[in-house]
Amino acid sequence: MTAGLTVLAQLSDGAARTSTGEAVLFWIVGALAVIGALGVVTAPKAVYSALFLAMTMIGLAVLYIAQDAPFLGVVQVVVYTGAVMMLFVFVMMLIGVDSSEALVETIRGQRVAAVVAGFGFGILLIAGIGNVTTEAGFIGLAEANSGGNVEGVAALVFTRYLWAFEVTATLLITAALGAMVLAHRERFGHRKTQRELAEERFRDGGYPTTLPPPGVYATRNAVDVPARLPDGSDADISVNPMLRPREEQ
Repeated sequence: MTAGLTVLAQLSDGAARTSTGEAVLFWIVGALAVIGALGVVTAPKAVYSALFLAMTMIGLAVLYIAQDAPFLGVVQVVVYTGAVMMLFVFVMMLIGVDSSEALVETIRGQRVAAVVAGFGFGILLIAGIGNVTTEAGFIGLAEANSGGNVEGVAALVFTRYLWAFEVTATLLITAALGAMVLAHRERFGHRKTQRELAEERFRDGGYPTTLPPPGVYATRNAVDVPARLPDGSDADISVNPMLRPREEQ
């Protein structure tokens, strides 16, 4: 993210050289990115917020590519949108956190801390862009990518902006911890022991072994054909209750 802001800040001499196509692309993609960012904080469900964030990331990738930073745009799509973000989406969909559970604060004061952290990050972002604009100035994309886009990004990330890059990398750790908080469930009842689970299994006609799959020792191997027991009778329990057992001829 820091590298992307740096590349975007290193524009050419100003907006006077911006073509009509670039302006149209910026206003369309930029508006979609802002809409996605607003959706992240206003969506009623966590899954929707993650999808809106993926929308914002894709919009930023398009802007990176438009600013002659193809490597950064591809990394934004492949790593952040395609891998990290979709991983969180799948985790949240498997967890099944609904809106009523999302409104319950498991950590005291997390909303206030989030507001303070967001406000502080906004100040740092404005200060960084202002510093580049007033002191460093714009060096132009041609000079920034003189040795190649990959080399230019690596030189900025691992030399001048190394500390900022390391701090930004902690956002992934924060996101992982957030997923762990969402997945956490308080256990209010008694945790059953292995002995209690075994007693429940054999109670009320339970079977000590796994049930035979349908079609075993039958003339047809299908999901609706009951398996054969050792005495030759049909094991009706081997067929799914949703299906009607087929009568073999």
